[in-house]
Amino acid sequence: MGKCGHTRYAVTMPNAPKTPARHMRIPDEEWNDLGTAAAGQGTDRAAVVRELIAWYLRRPGAKLPTRPERAAD
Repeated sequence: MGKCGHTRYAVTMPNAPKTPARHMRIPDEEWNDLGTAAAGQGTDRAAVVRELIAWYLRRPGAKLPTRPERAAD
């Protein structure tokens, strides 16, 4: 079990994730569109963001995630 890092909740937590949560400010419309686009490709927002970060940092073997098709206007 993982430990919660927040001082108010410094207790052992069941099912603690292996990576810490990160906080970012992203407009609702972009966040929602990212979720829709990622789901349409069988993935989720977190996976897309991790792929982008790995590519940006030039990690070995990292590639840009596949972009969704542009919606017809």
